[in-house]
Amino acid sequence: MRRRSVGLLMAAAMVVPTTAAVPAEAHGSTKRVVGYYTNWSGYGRNFLVSDLVKNGSAARLTQINYAFGFVDAQGNCLSSDPWADYQRPFTAEQSVNGKADEPGQVLNGNLNQLKQLKQKYPKLRISISLGGWTGSAHFSDAALSPASRAAHVKSCLDLWLKGNLPGLPAGAAKGIFTGIDLDWEWPASEGNPGNVIRPEDKQNFTALVHEYRKQLDRLPGRHDLTAFLPANPAMIDRGFEVRQLFKDLTFGTTQGYDYHGPWETLTNQQSAIDGPAGDPTTPEFSSQVTIDAYLARGAPRSKLVMGVPFYSHGWTGVTNQNHGLFQPSTGPAPSTFDAGTEDYRYLKAQLANYTVYRDNRAGFAWLFDGTTFWTWDDPVEMKRKAQYISHRDLGGAMIWSLDGDTTNGELISALHRNLR
Repeated sequence: MRRRSVGLLMAAAMVVPTTAAVPAEAHGSTKRVVGYYTNWSGYGRNFLVSDLVKNGSAARLTQINYAFGFVDAQGNCLSSDPWADYQRPFTAEQSVNGKADEPGQVLNGNLNQLKQLKQKYPKLRISISLGGWTGSAHFSDAALSPASRAAHVKSCLDLWLKGNLPGLPAGAAKGIFTGIDLDWEWPASEGNPGNVIRPEDKQNFTALVHEYRKQLDRLPGRHDLTAFLPANPAMIDRGFEVRQLFKDLTFGTTQGYDYHGPWETLTNQQSAIDGPAGDPTTPEFSSQVTIDAYLARGAPRSKLVMGVPFYSHGWTGVTNQNHGLFQPSTGPAPSTFDAGTEDYRYLKAQLANYTVYRDNRAGFAWLFDGTTFWTWDDPVEMKRKAQYISHRDLGGAMIWSLDGDTTNGELISALHRNLR
């Protein structure tokens, strides 16, 4: 059954071509604005930690999740890219504080830049995110027993929070991270091919989170513990004891995107707030379905942070009907880095080639040029998502990922100023 949110009944037309902009508004919200910064952002995308200052993101964020640390086959934490994390030197022009890294200094890389960022924004919280799509293969083993859980957590806190990085003096990166973000994709459900999964992952994940909470509470100061949570209600029930988890979590972030994508042949939305009329696919995937699922299973509203995308999914060879929506395609659309996926800032540069369409009732937009179709989360849709988060009194918004925004930070600006 399709449902309609009262907060979304705000438009007379179902689908309208538009180029409307979002007006500036004052902001007085206390809601969380959480953004993922990836350790690969500084390569081809050339989006550095210092760009978070330049485009205004750092001033609007309450928390950064730095992605990703990995877990090895023995359950120990390790850096997925030591060069990016703590070895790469930055020039004065590249650095947050405007000073070049010096030869022989103890800590370099993104971690040193994050350290400078915290000095500039003392209230900013920074967590290390563990796992992700390609780094979750061994979570099930790490969570398997009380002994494996205790050893895994000790390893991760030692590496990331106590800052004992390989080849560097003890505590070289201490104090940069104020929390742990668990991105196990997914307990008891298949994620990346080759991941270890077990039916008992559900209970073991609860126990793992509790072990993190216990060991974090033994450290001096306040430390966050968060988790990235799936959108699919079937995966929630298979892998998550929601009510118990949220007792130990500072907050949880929901997957508010990838509802559909170029792994399917039909074009569709990837981040609609509600299920659109005419969608030929089942079951319905939407933010409304996901948020309702977590609330019904005991998640507190104040700890539920809804994910939003700073990127698009695309198809090409699309049948020219219904403005391209729900139409067959010949495959993923060409893009800058990964076929079928494009950062907002790169796609915006091509906007003159497309018409923008919006489903104001279901809450999503897309681009179509007669043959190529892209999902489209622009400032108008960020405003809409912020209003939905506020209307439902949720804990805030989470961004994947910060490198997708423009040089003037127009997406995070629209999101931030419309949270209430």
